[in-house]
This record gives sequence, structure tokens and C-alpha cells, in this order.
Amino acid sequence: QVQLVESGGGLVQPGGSLRLSCAASGSIFSINVMGWYRQAPGKQRELVARFISGGTTNYADSVKGRFTISRDNAKNAVYLQMNSLKPEDTAVYYCYADARSSRIRPYETYWGQGTQVTVSS
Repeated sequence: QVQLVESGGGLVQPGGSLRLSCAASGSIFSINVMGWYRQAPGKQRELVARFISGGTTNYADSVKGRFTISRDNAKNAVYLQMNSLKPEDTAVYYCYADARSSRIRPYETYWGQGTQVTVSS
């Protein structure tokens, strides 16, 4: 099993910044993708950003130029630097990882518990 623990959410004013962190632990042989989804009240969960092994990153159009995802493979960790935050960024942010516990096992998707980000004056 793989556990993901997030930190860094909170309340911030519009235009402010927050940095989310997520660390994976447990039976990890390798991790292919790490990233972040978010879900606002009454809306579907949406992909915010992901970091694929090899260095490819993808972002939702709504966060391009404001958010930056990074990854520390040695620590099995992923980070999301969020700048120029807007009220519409308010949501619960979930970390995820596509990981496997051995070379012969398939990749499975694991989720963190979520961290609340609220952008409000």
C-alpha cells in the first residue's frame, strides 16, 4: 500500500501565494506520475497539474502561468507552487500518484486525503 500525505493548504487573499506539498510512503518500487486534482463545491474533480517521470508536466489552462508543479524523486514528493491566486481557485486539492510496489506489479492510483485552499478577502 501507498500513503500520500498533503500539507500547505489554507486561507489566502486574492493575488497571494501558497505552496502545497505531498509525500508518498509505503511499499513503493516506482512512481510514474504524481500530480494534483482539485474539487470545488458543486463541481467535478479536475486535473490541476501533473508531473510525469522523465520531466513532462501538464497544466490545466486555468492555472497556466500561475501554478508550477515540481517533484523530488528521492523523497517521493510533489509540490505545487500557486501564485496569483484567484477566488475561483478555492477548492479541496488532492494529491495523487500512479505507483507500483514491485517490478511485476501494475501501476495503481493512490490519493491523498485532500487539503483545503480558500482564496478570499
